[in-house]
Amino acid sequence: MNLRILGCNFQTATVDLREKLAFNPEQQELALRELQSRYGCEAAILSTCNRVEMMIARGPDELPFDIGLASEFLGEMHHVPASAVLPLLYEHVNEFAVRHLARVTASLDSLIVGEGQIAGQVKQAFEFAQKLGTTGPLLNALFPHALRTAKRIRTETGISHGHVSVSSVAVDYVRQVFDHFQDKTVLVIGAGKMARLTLKHLEDLKPGRILVTNRSPQKAQEVASMCGGQPWPWEQLDVALSQADIALSTTGAPEPIMPAKRFHEKVLPHRGSGILVVLDIAVPRDFDPSIHDGDRVCVFNIDDLTRIREQTIAARQKHIYPAEQIVEQEAKRFQNDWDRRKSGPIIQQLRTQVDKVRVQVVGPLLGKLNGKLTPAEKEYIEGAFKLFQNKLLHTPIAALQEASKEGESRKLMEAIRKLFGLSE
Repeated sequence: MNLRILGCNFQTATVDLREKLAFNPEQQELALRELQSRYGCEAAILSTCNRVEMMIARGPDELPFDIGLASEFLGEMHHVPASAVLPLLYEHVNEFAVRHLARVTASLDSLIVGEGQIAGQVKQAFEFAQKLGTTGPLLNALFPHALRTAKRIRTETGISHGHVSVSSVAVDYVRQVFDHFQDKTVLVIGAGKMARLTLKHLEDLKPGRILVTNRSPQKAQEVASMCGGQPWPWEQLDVALSQADIALSTTGAPEPIMPAKRFHEKVLPHRGSGILVVLDIAVPRDFDPSIHDGDRVCVFNIDDLTRIREQTIAARQKHIYPAEQIVEQEAKRFQNDWDRRKSGPIIQQLRTQVDKVRVQVVGPLLGKLNGKLTPAEKEYIEGAFKLFQNKLLHTPIAALQEASKEGESRKLMEAIRKLFGLSE
C-alpha cells in the first residue's frame, strides 16, 4: 500500500488560511487532473469549511507523494508560497490514512463531534473524483470502507444523537411542544444572520404561515421573500404576537422590545388558549424573561439553548471510545482484505499449478494400480497427496500473506514465480 492523506484542518490552520487553500469545483477538477497527469497517481480532494485534504495513492514501487510535494502543489494551485503552506499540513500514511479517513467520515475529527454533514461531503468528494476518473483500485476500496465505518458508528453508538447548533436545538424544542405545524403561525422578529439560519430549520416544519417583522420594512420584505412568508409592520408587533404560535426574536436591540407589562396588557389578553413558544436568541434579550409562565407562554433565551447544546455535546463524549474501537476493527479488516487482494492472484495461480502437477502424478499411479486397490484405498492415496500438497504450500503462502502485510511482497512474489514456473 502506498497511500497518503495530506492536508490541514481547523486544528492546524486558521479560517483565513483554510479559505486560501480551499477548492471550488473548477479548481478541484483542475487539481485532480493535474495530480493524475503529473504524478500518475490516484487522487481525491476533500474541501470543506473545516478542512482541505488530498488523498493520494501510488503504486507500491513508486516514490510516495510526501508532505513536501503536497505543500508545493497546494501553493502552486492557490498562489501561496509553499513555505507558508508546509507548517499547516499533516500527513497520514497507509494504515494510519485508512483510520484517518474513517474518523473524518464518522465526524470523530470534526469541530463538533457527531455532526452529520461530513459523511455526505466525503461521499461527494469521492464521487467527484470517480467521475473524473482520478480514482483507482485503492481509493475505490478506501472511500466505501470509510462510509461503511461511519454508518456502523452512527448505527451502533449514540454519537450523532441530538442537534448541537443553537438554531437546531431551538427547533428540536419546538418539535416537543407541537405535534403538527400545518396550522401554526411562525413570527420572525429581526432579520439578522441568526434569524435566517434558525428560520431555515423552522421552514422544514412546514408551518401554515410565516410572518416577518423588522424595523426596516425592506429587510422584512427580503427575509419574507426568502421563506415564502408575509412581511408585517413593526408597529403591529403586539397583534402579530397575539396570533403567533412560535416567535423567533433576534433583533439585537439594546433594550427588551417586549417588556412584561406590555406583553401582559397588549398581547396576552388577545391570545386564544394555544401555547406561545418564544425563541429569544437575541443578545441582549428581546423578551423580559418573567413573561415565561411554563403554561401559556414558554420563553427560551440563548443561554437556555446553549446549555441544552452543551448537554448534547457532553452526552456524545461517552460514545467516542466505542466509535474509535469500531474504527480500529474496520481498519484492520480493510488492511487484511487489501493484503489478500494483492497476494490472492499469485496464491491462486500457485495452487492451480501445484494441483495440476499432483493430478499428473496421481492419475498414472492409480491407473497402474487399477484393479489392485479398493475404492477406499484409492481415496486414501488421493487424500494423502492432497495433504502433502497443502503442507508443501502452507509455508510459501503464509510467507506471502505476511510479506503483504509488511509491504515487502514484491521480491517474494518474483521468487515464487521463478521457483514454481508461474507466469507474470
